[in-house]
Amino acid sequence: MKIKEIIVVEGKKDTANLKRWLDVDTLETSGTGLTEATLDQIRQWAKTRGVIIFTDPDTPGDQIRQRINSAVPGCKNAFLPSGKAWEIVRGKRKVGVEHAGKQEILAALEHCLTYEAAGENTLSWSEFVELGLTGLPDSAQRRKEVGNQWHVGEANAKTLWKRLNLLKVTKAMLEEGRDADE
Repeated sequence: MKIKEIIVVEGKKDTANLKRWLDVDTLETSGTGLTEATLDQIRQWAKTRGVIIFTDPDTPGDQIRQRINSAVPGCKNAFLPSGKAWEIVRGKRKVGVEHAGKQEILAALEHCLTYEAAGENTLSWSEFVELGLTGLPDSAQRRKEVGNQWHVGEANAKTLWKRLNLLKVTKAMLEEGRDADE
């Protein structure tokens, strides 16, 4: 399968894993070593071919994603659920695009999202709390389920709230999703 857009990943092993399954061009950020020159290159590709940000489901990956989205509006974002992007390597749990299987990669790319420019929130913080997405013993599990349902990855409360607002998700939309799953 050929991917038209340039996929921005963190490193060479991510590129190698994607190329195992897809005909794809990538740009590696060298982890959090994202430079202004690399951002300029991403801006150019966003104008000509399009860009998909596909970073690891961890804090450095989120920081890279946030920095690119801020500098280059209109990029698509692909998220791996952290529970699907890991393996045990030399006795340690490793998380990332390089460890994901073909099905997880294809599903993440199939559900790419493009954030709208930040504007008025469609989901207030009080609504987020009312939905039990923070402040309850099972809030982390609820956030995980919502993150997977909306294909925005797992996140802490503040990050998930921001991502849902960037997607213009409302309380009613979240309630409909919850009701459909029950």
